[in-house]
Amino acid sequence: MLNHIEIMDTTLRDGEQTSGVSFVMHEKLSLARMLLRDVRVDRIEVASARVSDGEKDTVTAICRWARQANMLERVEVLGFVDGQTSVDWILSCGCRVVNLLCKGSEHHARHQLRKTQEEHAADIRATITYAVQQGMSVNVYLEDWSNGMRNSPDYVHGLVEALSDLPIRRFLLPDTLGILTPDEVSRFVSQMVEWFPSLRFDFHAHNDYDLGVANVLAAVKSGCGGVHTCVNGLGERAGNVPLASVQAVLKDQLGVATSIQEDQLFGASRLVESFSGIAVAQNMPVVGENVFTQVAGVHADGDSKNNLYFSALMPERFGRKREYALGKNSGKANILRNLEELGLELTPEQTRRVTQRIIELGDKKQLVTQEDLPYIVSDVLKHDTPEERVKLVSYMVSTAQGLRPMASVKLEVDGQIFEESATGDGMYDAFVHAVRSIYRDRLSRPFPWLINYAVSIPPGGRTDALVQTVITWQHEGRNYRTRGLDADQTEAAIKATMKMLNLVEGELARRSDPSAT
Repeated sequence: MLNHIEIMDTTLRDGEQTSGVSFVMHEKLSLARMLLRDVRVDRIEVASARVSDGEKDTVTAICRWARQANMLERVEVLGFVDGQTSVDWILSCGCRVVNLLCKGSEHHARHQLRKTQEEHAADIRATITYAVQQGMSVNVYLEDWSNGMRNSPDYVHGLVEALSDLPIRRFLLPDTLGILTPDEVSRFVSQMVEWFPSLRFDFHAHNDYDLGVANVLAAVKSGCGGVHTCVNGLGERAGNVPLASVQAVLKDQLGVATSIQEDQLFGASRLVESFSGIAVAQNMPVVGENVFTQVAGVHADGDSKNNLYFSALMPERFGRKREYALGKNSGKANILRNLEELGLELTPEQTRRVTQRIIELGDKKQLVTQEDLPYIVSDVLKHDTPEERVKLVSYMVSTAQGLRPMASVKLEVDGQIFEESATGDGMYDAFVHAVRSIYRDRLSRPFPWLINYAVSIPPGGRTDALVQTVITWQHEGRNYRTRGLDADQTEAAIKATMKMLNLVEGELARRSDPSAT
């Protein structure tokens, strides 16, 4: 096993073979710059030869920038055994490295090319000789090498032997259909290294059986000097191995060095996500939205006690930070972590009440984030009355096209039950009309007037779970300002209304009996 492993990223070539993905010129150029300059992969494969005039312009632009940045030797293009055609196409773009696609299994050579090993080797030699005469560097892909080693190892050995005297920098070993197991990769790569100890090999994994990263691990342990990746695991069918996952495994599990700048991986992932339109799974290792988020309260508690739930995968390595989810599984430890980060200090009793409110929201499967927390604290602690004199027993609001919204409300006021229905200009307006009717017709009391109504959501743009409604009321010369918090705007407004009614009833009780609470 080598101490330093090369990373060749093929997002711009193999990754673009993802169904529905096609990068335009400025996207490819931006990604090429980021991968080489910021992420610092050793090499990038940016295109296949002869694809289109637009692709030719794109490769030319990338090579022009790479030459100015003194990185041209790190840019590679896939070429074909077609005499001089692919080589000339690549040269005309300004590129100096060709990755020549050859047949790595007897099955492919016989049935696709209809040639013997000797005939195919002669064609390859002619193309490589021409490329070298033009001052180009050459790597050789052994397409379908995995099946070749399974079913025709003598063909593989004979082909590489026939080419081994040429100035080929690397032989690239693709598991083209993603069929290999880690045991097979270990056995086959070890065989290649034993056969040809002076040659350098790269391993190119596909992920059809979800074994891609494990196969990379096996290939490096068995002597491969380089591996191929795609950002976010893009690629044909089930994709190629993800760059971020490979980096983490090589460093943490094998202890080998690469040139990768880990704190740039998350930014590259987000840029590829944006350009490709392929969303990154929230639980994707290293770059997923939730992979550094602790949900269980026991984990947050353990983190505060000698980092019991930490591993080598520290988020700071990748330019990220650990977060503590808020929901029904959070527990007090998660709440305290988030409050501390926001600079909020609560008493134990206040923390208990805030925790209970978050659990209630979590039971509704609502997403609760740190940005929501100040709203929840305000909702729980402000305007909280010691006794609930007015209770909303049940309600129903509805709306339909061509009909006025309607509400049916059942209230309990000082132990008495009242029901009323009404229509309004909106669902909340219908609810207020129904409650106003109860106060006016059944209780013979004036109902407060709504003088201001404001709706807001927590900042940050990360959640659509909560809506805060702040309503200002006027009653007997006094203003009451209450707020409600819920995923539904109407529900939030109703909660604010109930808080207001309890404040009014509490004030009425104090006037009647100063000793009343």
